This record gives sequence, C-alpha cells and structure tokens, in this order.
Amino acid sequence: MTNPSPKNRPLILASSSPRRRELLAQVGITPDQIIPAHIDESPLKGEKPRVMAERLAAAKACAVAQEARDSFILASDTVVACGNRILGKAANKEEADKFLTLLSGRRHRVISAISLITPEGGQITKSILTAVKVKNLSRNEINSYLAHDEWQGKAGAYAIQGHAARFIRAINGSYSNVVGLPLFETVNLLQGHGYVA
Repeated sequence: MTNPSPKNRPLILASSSPRRRELLAQVGITPDQIIPAHIDESPLKGEKPRVMAERLAAAKACAVAQEARDSFILASDTVVACGNRILGKAANKEEADKFLTLLSGRRHRVISAISLITPEGGQITKSILTAVKVKNLSRNEINSYLAHDEWQGKAGAYAIQGHAARFIRAINGSYSNVVGLPLFETVNLLQGHGYVA
C-alpha cells in the first residue's frame, strides 16, 4: 500500500481555543481533529515575549505529535507584552484590573507564534507581531468591562473581537493575530508544506 499524499493527511489543531477554530473556518479550513496540548505555559525566568510564544507553540505541537503520526499538526500561542512585561491570562478580576490599567493609554504588542509539524516530521515555527494602541480608560470603563467576564481566559485580559473593540484606537499589523491566530501566515505555512484544505 502506498503512503497517502500530504494533501490527504489529516490536520490536527493542537488547541482547545474556539477562537482559533473560528478563524480557521473563516478561511475554509476545518481541522480533522482537535487535540489540546497540556503543557506548562509559565514563562521562564527572564524570557522575552517572542521567545516565550515560539517556545510554547513548538512545545504544544510536539506534545500532540506524540499522539498523532502522519498528520499535519498546527499549534499556536499568543502573548501580550507591555514593554518586556508579559501579560498572561489573568488569574482573577483583580489581576485583570491591573492589566487593563497598565494597558490604558499605551501601545503594547501582541505576539502569536505558530508551529507546524509536517507528516514527514519536520517542524517550522514562526512568530508574528501586531502593535495595539489602547485609549485612555476611565475607571467606569474598566469596571464595566470586567463585569462582562469577557476578560477570563484572555491574554492581557481583553478580547479585541468583543466588547474591548471600543477601547482600541489603532492596530499596526494583523488583526487576526490579536484574536489569536495570524491567518495570512498560517495559510501560507500550511500551503507551503503541502496541505490542501
């Protein structure tokens, strides 16, 4: 029996994020399987934001590769950074408040790394950066946003595709990157290594 061609190999998304599934569906890509990667996502001491995003995306892909062979495995990780300070997923409302207060009136970076393991076992990891400018937020605006619980599970404690859209003065770079998956780069990476949706 001959091996299937790359275009017939399944695509596995190593993420439980509904936003990433929705973004892929937007460009006509439906993963054959979703296998969330369970890894420690804590930053290493002194780790830079871009390095962290690339390390975690690569680690997620590798973790899932242990369970699936002869497949395309796509993983991603998104990091929000204000200067060199990494703003992860807020642990509680108080921390979310601190993050939003820090971002108020400032420009910050959103870095998403994508990592692809090919059916042949090769791995490619790259990162994309988008600059985001947040308006000056009043105490009432922050409190109102926190009341929606939209901050939960979001890097930097906000979702640009949700209520927080009214806070964003400008972005420089990929919008989908801020949502959680840079579509242009992801599609090019998949197509460039033989995947056909």
